[in-house]
This record gives sequence, C-alpha cells and structure tokens, in this order.
Amino acid sequence: MTDLLLKYFRTKQQEVQSEKTYDTQCPYCSMQCKMQLIEQSIVSRKKYTTIGKDNPTSEGRLCIKGMNAHQHALHSDRIKYPLLKVNGEFVRISWEEALKHIKENFAKIQSEDGMNALAVYGSASITNEEAYLLGKFARVALKTKYIDYNGRLCMSAAASAASQTFGMDRGLTNSLSEIPFARCIILAGTNIAECQPTIMPYFEKAKENGAYIIAIDPRETATTKIADLHLKVKPGTDAALANGLLKVIIEENYIDETFIQERANGFEEVNEYVSSLDLEEIAQMTGVPIEQIRKAAVAFGREETGMIFTARGVEQQTDGSIAVRNFLNILIATGKIGKPYSGYGAITGQANGQGAREHGQKADQLPGYRLIENEEHRAYIASVWGINKDELPTKGVSAYEMMEKIHDGEITGMLLMCSNPVVSNPNANFVKEALKKLKFFVAVDLFVSETAKLANLILPTTSYLEDEGTMTNLEGRVTLREASYPSPGEAKHDWQIICDIARVLGKENYFSFSSAEEIFNELRVASRGGIADYYGITYDRLRKEGGILWPCLDVEHKGTKRLFETSFAHPDGKASMVVVSNNPAVPKEKPNEEFPLYLTTGRVMSHYLTGVQTRKSPSLAARNFESFMEIHPTTALKYNIQDHSLVKIESRRGSIVVRSKWSEAIRQDTIFVPFHWDESQNVNRLVSKELDPTCRMPGFKVSAVKVSSTMDLVSN
Repeated sequence: MTDLLLKYFRTKQQEVQSEKTYDTQCPYCSMQCKMQLIEQSIVSRKKYTTIGKDNPTSEGRLCIKGMNAHQHALHSDRIKYPLLKVNGEFVRISWEEALKHIKENFAKIQSEDGMNALAVYGSASITNEEAYLLGKFARVALKTKYIDYNGRLCMSAAASAASQTFGMDRGLTNSLSEIPFARCIILAGTNIAECQPTIMPYFEKAKENGAYIIAIDPRETATTKIADLHLKVKPGTDAALANGLLKVIIEENYIDETFIQERANGFEEVNEYVSSLDLEEIAQMTGVPIEQIRKAAVAFGREETGMIFTARGVEQQTDGSIAVRNFLNILIATGKIGKPYSGYGAITGQANGQGAREHGQKADQLPGYRLIENEEHRAYIASVWGINKDELPTKGVSAYEMMEKIHDGEITGMLLMCSNPVVSNPNANFVKEALKKLKFFVAVDLFVSETAKLANLILPTTSYLEDEGTMTNLEGRVTLREASYPSPGEAKHDWQIICDIARVLGKENYFSFSSAEEIFNELRVASRGGIADYYGITYDRLRKEGGILWPCLDVEHKGTKRLFETSFAHPDGKASMVVVSNNPAVPKEKPNEEFPLYLTTGRVMSHYLTGVQTRKSPSLAARNFESFMEIHPTTALKYNIQDHSLVKIESRRGSIVVRSKWSEAIRQDTIFVPFHWDESQNVNRLVSKELDPTCRMPGFKVSAVKVSSTMDLVSN
C-alpha cells in the first residue's frame, strides 16, 4: 500500500508543470491577513490555492473568506474593458473614448450646474494611496466639496466618539498582542467570530488566561459562546445599558479617582446624571435584568485591567456616536486606558476602514486626519498640493445626504469608486431612484454591481491580487500589500484611473504619479504633523518590519503601540467625558401594533459587505446562497411562520421576501436579517433615512417591522 501511495504522489508531482507564488493580503476584513496565492499549471488547467503568511496581526491564520478570495479575483465576470451604456446596453469602448466622455460630460455639468454639481463617492476597500488621491482629485481636479465614502456607513460613529473623547481616532488604542492579558473584556455589539474570525485566538487566549468576558448582543452568536456573561440587550438601548453599568461602577466605588482628577474632564456632570437614574427603569428599557447589569459592572470595575470593544451593533444606530462615548466613559471612570492591557478597540469592518478615513475621503477631512474647515490645516495641505488654500472647497455632506442632494437635483454627476450604495445605503429604494436621475454617472468596479448597472460608463479596475499599495488594519498598523498578478484585459489600478481623468481635465501637473509608492511618499508629507502621522513609514520599512503602527513621526520612530500613556490628544491633554441621555436626540422607531417587531441587521461569515465579491466565489456562495430571517420559534408560531418558509418583512419604507430560520438564540421581540443581497432580499430597503446627528450614521440596527407568511398572502 505504501509503495502505491508513493507512486501516486510522484505521478501527481510530475503533472505539475510549473508553479508561481504571489504575495498579497486578504481583501476583506480589517485584520488584513497576509497570504500567498499559489498558481499551479497542471497538464491543461490551472489550480489555485491560497495559504496564510506569517505577520504581526493574524500570525499566518486565514478564515474561509481569505482562503477563497482568489475565486472572485479570477472570475470570468470581471470587467476587462471600459463599458459605455448605449440604448440601455453596455458596449465596449476604448480608454481614450471613455476619458473623452468623462471630460465632455463633467465639463458640461459644471458649466451648467456649478462646480459642486459633481460628486465623488469613495470606498474603504481601496488602498491608502487611492483614498488619499481620491480626496485630492475631488478638491483639486473637480474643485467640488461633495466627496464622502462608504465607510461613513461603517466606522463613523466609533471614529467621531474616539475623536471627541480622546482627541484622536485609531481603531485600537493598544496593539492586539495585549488582548490575551486583559483581565476583563466587554464585547459590545460585535460578532468577531463570524466577521473577523482570525482575531478570535486573541480572545480565546485571554479566556485561557482567566479573563472574564462580557458580550452585549440581542442574539446568541459564535462570539457570545465564549462569554462568561451575555447581556441580551434590546436593540437600540446600548447607551442606556452603558449608563446602568456606569451607575453601578460609581456606586460601588470602582472608579479611579486619581486618573479622573488628573486626566479627565466632565466626570462631575456624568456622575450627577447617572446618579439620578433608576436601575429598574434601565433594566426595563434594555431588557437586561438588574442582577446581570450589576454582575457585569462589578466584573469590569473590580479588575485592574480591562478592555472594551465596540462594533456595528452599537455604532450603526442614530445615537451610535454618543452610545460609544458612553462605553468610553466607563473606561475613563475606571482608569482603564493608556496603560498595559487596558484600552478601547473599534472593530473596523472594511478592509481599509481605518486608513480610508484618515486621508481625505470624508466630507470634512484632509490628509492626516486634518479638518477641511481648519485654516491652519487648509494652508498646510494647500502648500503640499501646490495650490492656494482659498482654492480648497469647504465641507460637504455625508454619503447618504449626497443621495438626497442627487434626488433634489443639486448633484447631477458622480464618480463612484468601488462601492455599491444601491445595496449598502439605508432607504435603498430611494437611493436607486436618486442615482437614476444623474445626468452622467461613472462607476469604477471589478464587476457590474447593482449600482454599476445604473451607470452611464463603467471603468474596469484591478483586484487585490494586482494592485499594490498600503492598507491600515484595525490596530492602526500600516501594512504593504504586495501585488504582482497580471491585470486582466485593460483593467487599470484605481490610482491610474484617477490620474488619467485628472489629465484629461487639465490637472495632470497635480497627478503625474507613476507608482503607488510615489503617491505614498506624497501622502507621508501630507500627513506629517497631523493626528494620523505616517511620515516615518516607508515601503522599505514596511517590507522589513511587516507593519508599523501610526503615529510614526520619522524614519527612526518605531511606531506607537499604545496610545495615551501620558496624555490624550486634546489641547489640555485630558480625555472628555460626556453626559449621555437615556432618551436619544433622534427618536428611534419602536414596535407598535402595526409593526410589532425589532429588525436588526448584520453579516454572515461567508459573505462581505454587499456580497458583490463573495457571491462570485462558488465556495462562499454555496454556504449562504440566499438571505434569511432569524426568528425565535415562539414568535414565528405567533405569526404562522414555519421554519425554512418564505416570509414577507415590511417596514414603513418597503418590503422584502426571505426564508425563515427558527432560532432560540434571538430575543422574541427581534428578528435578524443579513445585508449581503439585493433586490427583493435587500434588507436596507426597510431601514429609515434618519441619521446620527453627530456622525451621520444611519440606524441600520433598529427598525420596526411586521412579518407574514407568503403562504398567507397567497391564500388571501
């Protein structure tokens, strides 16, 4: 038998005619796992395998998405040439023709409707170089104030909360390596086991080391299974729950008085407010029993070290920013920030969710986390770009608000880069209706997405395998994504497309870049002295060191592993606590007789964002080929809904049809639907247009809905 096996393997080895290896990084979540694609030529076909590569963050681990990422990049549906819509159908044209159409239509729109009639919609999946260049393109080449990006729908609540509290927003205030040594960990609204699986070993190691883990989530998930205590909070009440925890911590004297006195402002006002609250009322409001609130508060308060992590469950609400601030109040009150094994982490969702928001894609930002309405900041960036600061536009509006301005006719042309707002935005039917009104719409993408279908012109871009550049992971660690795989057809890198358009618009002098590294070197200078200072980071250093945590002030600087050890980033060096009311400024939808259930949304492990990429992967699509509604069996029976049956879900905005999935893991007053599908399964059709007043985040996690069996509809 052994001889036969040896003969078999020798035969297989002989079949492999050649083998090539390509270094890259996973294109999906914010862990940014390093990996290699192995391409083997075997007789008349090619075989592809993706394996993990050692790195400081994921230590060679890959999840199911990373292992199969190459399937979408190598898919036959990739766009390989510019496509122009003619009589409702897309036809292939040359790049020269495509750029001519852009030049003529952009010029006509700005001549007829004004400079701000053009808008740019960016992405948190593109590289730092491309995010930087896109912001520069909007302000220098188009001279428009309207630019924002899809990260607005993901990280804006955590970003604004950290900036207001600490004076700085970096995903993690500590490096991931500190997690295993924290004594108590709160996971608020985050399902890392499915959304960022390669981070889980850090928390599992903490558990092995004796850490007490508290999970806050309306559902039982793969993440809550590792928790010692699961607070099954009612959707939309996270801020109130944090007030309950803070009340107990203060009353039981688990606060760090010295830290508060020396390093924080606002504690007296917070103390006065939470002292006036009734814990019984908070328990009724949140659906979390008093004894569990007390248990969680004491567990976190009494330990010397502790960390709090938030994600979309807390943040994607119309009070998401202030809710995160309340969890940061807990950290400050207990002095668990700026020291070993204590700190805050915003579990970034998108691949470059951190870096993409640091260098100018946001409506109010300039590179280095500078503010566009700060005269000193404007002057510095203008000097780097070689323009007068008065030429820089002012602040625009958030991503969804741009859709409203399109609908109203104020914006009549758009350049969309690597995003799919028809599926990702709230009030999705409205967004689709708005985009159809554009006079000229250019989409840059890998595939003809649901949004790209509405474009007048689609430009083919390159994938993660082909496009070199830097990415910044959830820690704030800048990494270099190597990419050497051949580009398909006439596809170009995003940065090349931006430079080409700038050239035909007569702005070539500002965009004469020949490589991603050349762009990064300008970014380094533009970020210098800013909050997100990349100046000391170079491609050579990244290749040698595997990644560097910003801020990194010069080439001798080793990067910053732990923030706020001696001072916060506010001018007075102190953190800012704030009173958080149990009654949010923007009232949330509450179930009533007509719409009796809460709807909350989220991800599944096998898919990413709107699913455009992962649904092109056979291995991933097979795991979840359709959307579903998770519902408690008791609730299902109340509404005559059988397990695995088709069900209609309705809100005040619209309706969808998905398949039911009974689960005792969810609250009886709540249903859950993932957001990776379009058309009749697009759950964002049901979500309100109401936005967080601070960060303009939509309230994806809280909608009032009703459910009914489609069989009942047929019989009626």
